[in-house]
Amino acid sequence: MHGTRILDEADRLMTVCNSCRYCEGLCAVFPAMEMRRAFSDGDLNYLANLCHACGACYVDCQFSPPHEFNVNVPKTLAVARAESYAAYAWPRMLSGAFARNGLLISIIAALSMAAFILGFAVLNDRSVLFGVNTGPGAFYKLMPHNAMAALFSAALLYAILALAMSVRAFWRDIGAPIGGRVDGGSMFQAIRDAGELRYLHGGGVGCYNEDDRPTDRRKLYHHLTFYGFLLCFVATSVATLYHYLWGREAPYPWWDLPVVLGTLGGIGLIIGPIGLFMARMQRDPALLDESRYGMDVGFIAMLFLTGFTGMLLLLLRETGAMGPLLALHLGAVFALFITMPYGKFVHGIYRFAALVRYAQERRTAA
Repeated sequence: MHGTRILDEADRLMTVCNSCRYCEGLCAVFPAMEMRRAFSDGDLNYLANLCHACGACYVDCQFSPPHEFNVNVPKTLAVARAESYAAYAWPRMLSGAFARNGLLISIIAALSMAAFILGFAVLNDRSVLFGVNTGPGAFYKLMPHNAMAALFSAALLYAILALAMSVRAFWRDIGAPIGGRVDGGSMFQAIRDAGELRYLHGGGVGCYNEDDRPTDRRKLYHHLTFYGFLLCFVATSVATLYHYLWGREAPYPWWDLPVVLGTLGGIGLIIGPIGLFMARMQRDPALLDESRYGMDVGFIAMLFLTGFTGMLLLLLRETGAMGPLLALHLGAVFALFITMPYGKFVHGIYRFAALVRYAQERRTAA
């Protein structure tokens, strides 16, 4: 018996699949499964996070519903994957906070922070709120740079700490080597597999939707979202260097590096999340964990709002709308930070850790 009902079901399915092995060429889950004859809770959570939910095994399986064996690997591992986010979350008291109400909590957090910033501005100088402010330092008339940096640095550092503690617990439980040491070859292979979304291809044809026609749309939208987020992070890092090393204050001209990187990233964070949401709506419900709808959509919504408000701020920063838009953008960023350790964001980190473990196993077995 395992710690949860869904892990009992995952064990049953992996036992059936280990006897059949018809799907071993579809993704990394089945070769990793074949290296085991029995499955601990950690093994099953490892396999669940190694799954990319392409749906190919469900379509190809001769034992999938309505067969009496009722083999539905994508949905079972989706539920187990979501439960693993809560199982390893830090601190544990927040582990289930976003499972069902992620969208509502994210929106409340974003609007609360926006209201706080707007209230801060009104108390200090009401004219700043809808005034036209241009040139270097215009953003900091709404809230001083030091106060803004302290607030968001604290939120980001908390998110990093919570994520690090969660991944540490996950890494230990999935059977990683003592001390957690990773060889360079395995790390490079995992980075390559994650960067290419290698296992989001359904055995080479793409992800399956409700009409059973595989496509690569999810892979494209994942790429746009991930690299859009990465570009925005790099843009913020460059702007930080500008501020502290060269004393250059935001906002910067359109052609400057932080703006160019942020614009490209913002476009990715608009198109990618919209595409992911549409792709989710088109997927076969039999493959989805509908109970975590709020968590999934909350993460997508915060990414979209971060990109959308950022682009609006760029376009209207020299108008009276700059103050409210800056507050909304910062609110979305703050909500994204504090929900990262408890929402769908962690799936990318856990999946990368699983890919590292898989690369290690393959190198050891070779």
